[in-house]
Amino acid sequence: MSTKTDTHSLEAPLSQLERSLIDKFVRARGYDPDKLDDLPAHAREQLLADASVYASGKLTEVEARSHFLDEIHDGTPAIPKRGVA
Repeated sequence: MSTKTDTHSLEAPLSQLERSLIDKFVRARGYDPDKLDDLPAHAREQLLADASVYASGKLTEVEARSHFLDEIHDGTPAIPKRGVA
């Protein structure tokens, strides 16, 4: 397999999750994600900025849990410790 295909296949699930998290945030604020163009530009930009921060935090949480599970199952740290070669 090519590296481009591998990267794309890994990015797709995360981008789908990110989109779902943004949609969830927007709906939780009482808006329809398909009708955001109806909002004033400033309100839409602020809502999407807040949704992006929310999604970023959740994706970071998912990645941290994934690394933690890898470490538990593999018995090796996912992130190298400082000062250890």
